[in-house]
Amino acid sequence: MAEKLILKKYANRRLYDTRQSRYVTLSEVAQQIREGQEIKVLDAKSKEDVTSFILTQILLEEAKTKQFLLPPQLLHIIIQYGDNVLLDFFENHLQQTIHSYLTHKSSFDSQFKKWLEVGMDMSEMAQKGFESVNPLQSIFEGFSPATSKQDKKKD
Repeated sequence: MAEKLILKKYANRRLYDTRQSRYVTLSEVAQQIREGQEIKVLDAKSKEDVTSFILTQILLEEAKTKQFLLPPQLLHIIIQYGDNVLLDFFENHLQQTIHSYLTHKSSFDSQFKKWLEVGMDMSEMAQKGFESVNPLQSIFEGFSPATSKQDKKKD
């Protein structure tokens, strides 16, 4: 992964991409993050790290269009307890939970894809006819009714 992308936030709310030497929108920053780019946002004047503020702003902008970000009950708790109780939870536990979820989801998606591929292979075998792919077919041919009638006629 490439190093963190440094953005400068100016007083006029504009974000400046120092790597590309151009201004970027919140949606462009969100897209870069979705593509795996880590960012760091510094206030252009004070040099203060305002990354959390910008990331929150991105989430809120996206919530406007989707009309839903977090359940109202959770938002009430966040406002009620603020950073006193929830800071540790958000910094440690929530991040670990989401990471664990994404890891498991990826593993399940991979396994499901394999099952679908096996299902496709089975479908192809059914189209060809199971007889042509059955490795035990020759063993069971000796027990088929047609073979046993021929054996009886020989006797």
